[in-house]
Amino acid sequence: MNWFSALVMFAVIWWITLFIVLPFGVRGQAEAGDIVPGSEPGAPVNSNMKRKARITTAIAFVLWAILCAVIIYDPFSLKAWMVGG
Repeated sequence: MNWFSALVMFAVIWWITLFIVLPFGVRGQAEAGDIVPGSEPGAPVNSNMKRKARITTAIAFVLWAILCAVIIYDPFSLKAWMVGG
């Protein structure tokens, strides 16, 4: 695997992880009882994007490292399974 493939794989894992992490801990304006006039009542009061970006990066790095290790070291002999032994 070359460096560009590894970078693209990290970017894809990071975005997927971000979309998984985004809804955690979000409270809407209606739930908090503080609706700003002219806004959607379900809009988040505080989205904590910096914290979520750090969490996303940490999780994505761990998943990326595991996937890179599986691709590089081939611990399950995937090539042998595909070829037939």
